[in-house]
Amino acid sequence: MIGGNKMTDTVKAFVNVIINSGTYEPLDRIYVTNKVLGFVGDQPAVEPVSLDILDLLSALISTAIENGKIEDTPSDRDILEAQLTDLMTPTPATVNASFWNRYADDPKVATDYFYKLSRENNYIKTRAIAKNVSFKTPTDYGDLEITINLSKPEKDPKAIAAARNQTSHTYPLSQLAIENEGYRGRLGFPARSNHRIIRLTLGGETWGFQYSPYAYFNEHAIFLAAAHKPMVINQHTFTNLLSIVRLLPHYFVGSNADLPIVGGSMLAQDHYQGGRHEFPMMKAPVERVVTLPGFADVSAGIVKWPMSTIRLKAANQESLINAANQIAESWQHYSDESVDVRAYTGEVRHHTVTPIAYRQSDQYVLDIVLRDNQTSAEFPDGIFHPHPDVQHIKKENIGLIEVMGRAILPARLKTEMQEVKKYLLGQTNEMADYHREWADALKATTPITADNVDDVINQALGDVFARVLTDAGVFKRDAQGQHAFDRFIDQL
Repeated sequence: MIGGNKMTDTVKAFVNVIINSGTYEPLDRIYVTNKVLGFVGDQPAVEPVSLDILDLLSALISTAIENGKIEDTPSDRDILEAQLTDLMTPTPATVNASFWNRYADDPKVATDYFYKLSRENNYIKTRAIAKNVSFKTPTDYGDLEITINLSKPEKDPKAIAAARNQTSHTYPLSQLAIENEGYRGRLGFPARSNHRIIRLTLGGETWGFQYSPYAYFNEHAIFLAAAHKPMVINQHTFTNLLSIVRLLPHYFVGSNADLPIVGGSMLAQDHYQGGRHEFPMMKAPVERVVTLPGFADVSAGIVKWPMSTIRLKAANQESLINAANQIAESWQHYSDESVDVRAYTGEVRHHTVTPIAYRQSDQYVLDIVLRDNQTSAEFPDGIFHPHPDVQHIKKENIGLIEVMGRAILPARLKTEMQEVKKYLLGQTNEMADYHREWADALKATTPITADNVDDVINQALGDVFARVLTDAGVFKRDAQGQHAFDRFIDQL
């Protein structure tokens, strides 16, 4: 027997959510109630702030802590929340059947179903994502999208302390492994009890389609190979990307580069990212049309973009794939020392591409971004990487999302920019020294008032991001760089 009406009402309300989700029938109410009590305890405890699912979850987690069922740590809270919301999430087989049944009518209806499910069961952390700062800034390349990422949870101090003594785990192999579906989680590894993955076939191989828990843009999707294999960019990659946008014509999809410095943070597992968002690079025009011999049915051009990008467009997927592959293979071995472009140092490869695929009516589009991961004594973090003078704002790798014009800036900037604001207004502040030169330059070039200071800082952040993308461009936007770009095109 549950003691106290508050606990009774909290559990009843959550059980109602589970029954109404359709994963259980009304006759299962007692069974589901006991499942919930098994997780949180059966003593009177916490009343929710509201009947919103996230407030109910918060009350149940607090109840479990008070009842001694879990410790008050980020890992324990994360695990319990996923276990509770798993009760309102259909099994993987049911989710896949529901997705593909809807897909037969309309791909958008299918993704709408899966996205809604992933939000309602809080696999996609909607409240955390809502904390992110996001705005646009006009530049010579259109409106760049600036975000300050505040959604990722802080590191669990207990997990950090325990890491040095923790047994090495090999399951799941990574946070992108398909074996995460339904995984309970552990100290230092996220809970995935409520996680579901849509299975699909690409190039004769099994792949998974899921959403990102901490989405960086609308319907931020991840496509991951079921087999455990490192990322690689080759002809098979272009085939897979076009297969995905044929399957989901309302989504874009792209791959991070397959080398360190210019690649993503998880190179050990082959995967792509996509979703329902039109990025600034996708809106950027072609400024110079180029001809690719042997590909009469493929239109090609150099995009007006700070990173060196060749846009290919065709209705014929095979021609598009072959053209993209020719560019990628040629770039892999291409050097032009006059602009610091070197394909190899000894046997160490430096060149790869970041490819992005999407649809425009009956045409398929592949944007091929040239990447070079060299380092030097002057630029030890990377020659084509954010240079030291902008690393006070952004020093991390420039991956797929940022290549396309959406900055993912570190959380520290939210508080740091408040101190910069005080400095610009002549108020007492604790501004970090590494922002001083930048802030002084703003003071010297822009009249700053209390009314415009926020806009000045936001525009300045956008200008820095444009510079970051320029640093990452292998052929610069000056005459020397563009002549070098033309030489690469000519040798194709």
